[in-house]
Amino acid sequence: MARETATEVDQAAAEWAAKVDRGLSAAEHVQFEAWRAGDVRRPGAYGRMRAISLHAERAAALGPAFEPASFQTRASRPPASRRALMAAGGFAVVLAGLGVLAANVLSGQRYQTRKGEVRQIALEDGSVIIMNTASKVAVHLSHQARWIMLTEGEALFDVAHDPKRPFYVSAGATLVRAIGASFMVSRLAGRPVQILVRDGVVEVTRPASVATKAVRLVANTRALSPPAADTDHAATIAVTDVALPDLHRELAWRDGRLAFEGQTLEQAAGEFARYSDIRVVVEDQALAKEEIAGLYQANDPVGFAQAVATSLNARAKIDAGQVRIVR
Repeated sequence: MARETATEVDQAAAEWAAKVDRGLSAAEHVQFEAWRAGDVRRPGAYGRMRAISLHAERAAALGPAFEPASFQTRASRPPASRRALMAAGGFAVVLAGLGVLAANVLSGQRYQTRKGEVRQIALEDGSVIIMNTASKVAVHLSHQARWIMLTEGEALFDVAHDPKRPFYVSAGATLVRAIGASFMVSRLAGRPVQILVRDGVVEVTRPASVATKAVRLVANTRALSPPAADTDHAATIAVTDVALPDLHRELAWRDGRLAFEGQTLEQAAGEFARYSDIRVVVEDQALAKEEIAGLYQANDPVGFAQAVATSLNARAKIDAGQVRIVR
């Protein structure tokens, strides 16, 4: 029997979270415990879904003007009733926006890009999503909120201003909230989740990690959030300023280009691997550490290799499925 994918584990966890929410029968409780014990990933996935539910409950209780950065939990505050939350669509909207709720309950619209493709999606609220190479998003819009799940890849969100419908982007354990802003979110394997703000203000939280403080980002700032969902320990969200030229370079992919300034040849080769199946191979470690600069077509690794080889007094050797840069 094939091992469940991470998406399948999350979907099952979401379904169990919904069942637990309305109450389990004795038989279902036995099934639930058997499901949890069947895969080491399942307890963590279920914990994330429950944490998302509680986060949505607080947001629904406080209304669309909720500001996570200024919110303080009060022990005397009674939780909103589950029935009221469901009536408001809070829990269902959260899970649908994350793209993990079963299709027979509620599902979001899915979009994806192939390797090397850049795609623009116009949403009915006036917002625009520009998806980078090999990216996947799920979209769910309601009267209460606008939810996007970035399953993998990278996307720029130009959010139409609407204080009554906050715009949320979920990327793994990280949640971004905006009213009207322009920002990029990257969720790439083995890297922290990156949020880069071009205009406006956004708030970044990790709902499953209650000890992690929400941070507020303004234009020309970046946040890095650990990729793993850790509900037991606080995960620091690091914030840094970004110079305007660096911001423009990082968004060059919108025009099908890659811009480098001080990155190593090895790093640049890694970036091109995201856009093309033709690999740029640099076996000489000294050459791989050479810093480069320039603007290149993202879908032309051969042209990149030839241009860089000339500037570094090296050669580009084209083989089947790869181009090698050698000295």
